Amino acid sequence: MKKVFFTLFIGAGLVACKNDDKKTTTQVINQDSLAKQKIIDGMNGNNPAPVADPSTYTTIQWLDSTYLDLGKQKEGKEIEISFRFKNTGTKNLVIETVTAQCGCTIPEKPEQPFAPGEEGVIKAKFNGSGHDETRKQVYVKANISPDGADTLTFRAQLVK
Repeated sequence: MKKVFFTLFIGAGLVACKNDDKKTTTQVINQDSLAKQKIIDGMNGNNPAPVADPSTYTTIQWLDSTYLDLGKQKEGKEIEISFRFKNTGTKNLVIETVTAQCGCTIPEKPEQPFAPGEEGVIKAKFNGSGHDETRKQVYVKANISPDGADTLTFRAQLVK
């Protein structure tokens, strides 16, 4: 009987305790996790959200293609890729981020804004690692509508 009363007493004490500190800690952890997830999503090109106010949206035209077939390339040789574009909108085009699918591809982000009608290039270097056919993606986040992001893809047949 003493054990039952002791258990009830402990249970009542736990219920009576305040949880204010626990809620605050949970909220901080959740906000921190959300911020980290947004960074990861941006790096992976997932969930691309508009990067600017809709009043600053412009449009982009990829002059060659968003898919480049580089054909046969020597395995282990560094390959340079260029994706040409033109700002076809009425506002300045601002490239916010340019990220790659993996560490074997290093993209270069243009730093300057592009005026309406102005052309530019997004370059990337692929280290040529691997063998056989490879497909890699480069993710571009900018003040373009409707979703703020474009995916550029290149393919190469790596030979010895």
